Amino acid sequence: MKNTESSEIQLSKLRVAIVHYWFIGRGGGERVVEALAEVFPQADLYSLVADRSTLAPILQNRKLETSFLQRVPGAKRFHRHFLFLHPIALEQFDLSGYDLVISSESGPAKGVITSPKTCHICYCHTPMRYIWDMYPEYRRGMGWLVGSIFALAAHYVRLWDYASAGRVDYFVANSRFIASRIRKYYGRESTVIHPPVEAAAAKLSEKRDDYYLAIGRMVGYKRFDLAVTACTKLGRRLKVIGHGPEEKELRRIAGPTVEFLGQVSDDELRASLANCRALLFPGEEDFGIVPVEAQSFGKPVIAYASGGVLETVRGIYPGDVGVENPTGIFFTEQSPSGLMKALLEFESAEHEFSPQLIREHSLQFDIAIFKRTISEFVCSALADFKARNGTTAFRN
Repeated sequence: MKNTESSEIQLSKLRVAIVHYWFIGRGGGERVVEALAEVFPQADLYSLVADRSTLAPILQNRKLETSFLQRVPGAKRFHRHFLFLHPIALEQFDLSGYDLVISSESGPAKGVITSPKTCHICYCHTPMRYIWDMYPEYRRGMGWLVGSIFALAAHYVRLWDYASAGRVDYFVANSRFIASRIRKYYGRESTVIHPPVEAAAAKLSEKRDDYYLAIGRMVGYKRFDLAVTACTKLGRRLKVIGHGPEEKELRRIAGPTVEFLGQVSDDELRASLANCRALLFPGEEDFGIVPVEAQSFGKPVIAYASGGVLETVRGIYPGDVGVENPTGIFFTEQSPSGLMKALLEFESAEHEFSPQLIREHSLQFDIAIFKRTISEFVCSALADFKARNGTTAFRN
């Protein structure tokens, strides 16, 4: 206990900056920043662009410095189109007065320049998908002119992104899946600390309605089309929460059993999770907060067997037996027929899933565990940094 209190006192005296790629909405990356802000109530915020109206209450009154892109007309809406300017924008931030810089990386954030006396920890949600593993997919979706411009910008940013990884003192990955990407693209090892989920706050519901649920931004890689097609063909009720560029096409292929709810309030989201039969998760995610949230309400997850979900769901593969206390069903063929087979497998074994055991499984990802683990990691990293660099710059 004394060691814990000593660590908290040490952390509270640090001069801390949190660098996040952009504050435009409130997704998993922003929730990590909010949890970091609880650990470091003294931290200042830096971001390429920001819409203050989207900030959670804990961030509203923080010092928030944005880059020169904030003053470019349309940058908040089209920030990704300014990819070639992201490196120079990040490098203009003056972080020389801080003991600790934590960059939150998915879009570019880790490329900031820090003092030799500053410890830089990167919490990596993923190396930028659109210039690394998903580059061919993004490129295929563009016309010749736009694609050519994007190819030039991506080549330049890819070189910078690899080089800027060398500016980071310690990497934290949000899953083992992302740790492998960090190793491949940056040649760096990382420590896995799963992102925070408010699992303990969820409650089991005695009510169970006859519908499946899909939640998230409607973009191609999340494969909402599989959920919509599978439920349409099987005549199963499906509620879809979220918006995105794929929504028009999804509505076109949806049958009468599929309902699009758009954006909903937090209370409506919790009620939808608490009362559904199961969550459908047909895409490959870096970690996947939504499956953990569903499990916190005692709900099984029917998921494509790839990515972070393999670390968060104790899944049964169709035809398997003997999985103890399962929390979901996996399918390996990322197609409507693959998901349909998994849905039918789930329905034949639905009685075997224990809501209480599923909820208990989710608690290992609770926000309280994240805050404790990240605090311990930062203290360890700071001690190592001081020993390696012989610095006494930190205020104790």
